[in-house]
Amino acid sequence: MKPILEVSDLHVTFRSEHHEVKAIRGVDFTIHEGEVVAFVGESGSGKSVTFQSIMRLLPQPPANIDKGTILYNGRDITKISETEMQKIRGKEIAMIFQDPMTSLNPTIRVGKQIAESLMKHQKVTYQEAKDRAVELLKMVGIPSPSERVNQYPHQFSGGMRQRAMIAMALACSPKLLIADEPTTALDVTIQAQIIDLLKDLQTDTGSSIVFITHDLGVVAEIADRVAVMYAGKIVETGTLDEIFYNPRHPYTWGLLASMPRLDQTRDQDLASIPGSPPSLVNPPVGCPFTARCPYAMKICQEQMPETTKASDSHQVACWLQHPDSPKVENPIVSRR
Repeated sequence: MKPILEVSDLHVTFRSEHHEVKAIRGVDFTIHEGEVVAFVGESGSGKSVTFQSIMRLLPQPPANIDKGTILYNGRDITKISETEMQKIRGKEIAMIFQDPMTSLNPTIRVGKQIAESLMKHQKVTYQEAKDRAVELLKMVGIPSPSERVNQYPHQFSGGMRQRAMIAMALACSPKLLIADEPTTALDVTIQAQIIDLLKDLQTDTGSSIVFITHDLGVVAEIADRVAVMYAGKIVETGTLDEIFYNPRHPYTWGLLASMPRLDQTRDQDLASIPGSPPSLVNPPVGCPFTARCPYAMKICQEQMPETTKASDSHQVACWLQHPDSPKVENPIVSRR
């Protein structure tokens, strides 16, 4: 498969008068045409910041891309002007934001908000754009779209607002769709409908999808590959089966162990990862997960682990992968 997005050694810092927050610290990944890649991790791990940087949506200052390249179809979009980026943003790369109530303008009718992108990128009339907005609302499963197109966001339910956001993102048939926690704050029935909708749209359009979430249950339903982020770094990447059935990083073990299981009785407590993520004002020099890792060694505190290949598609940044490290039983594999 041909790569559509290649990110190499990305570093993003937020600067204020008193502090520097090193939010992204050397992120590398590739998204191929037609695949769905999920980015998972706790809140604050850098998932949204990574893709807002790619979309060039972070205000500068305080944000700054200190280092790295972002190649979209072979073109480094960190080097282009804002005018050139506006031709890509919304047309070729689109984003579904995690809170539709704050992302949709409450004073503008939903149809007009969808039509704006069409008029900007496809140079159509307002009536043509509005007719297309009706088609998009119908495509994402909103009932009575010809009536709903004239309504305001507060007249939509939470699930309908999220569907309207998806319609807006799909307006110009983007090649890359970034879905930033699109199922957050929705009940499980609506979550399932949104996931099915995205899967159907991906099949129909062939777009690549980045799915940002902290819900591993959602990941299992939609992703081809998974990237696990922690403290501004990617600590493990692999296919869905590799991450769920043979994970190698202790942080991934902790995330998977914290998922509810059907064979778990009501009197059993859910597993949790003790402690909190490190401050990125003064990030640790070694592995950022050291303070919370039950398998941490002295070298974990002193030196960042290199990324090693468990297979052609599976990469891990952990000292436990070193041939001289003590052998640790994989709790996910042994549990099965």
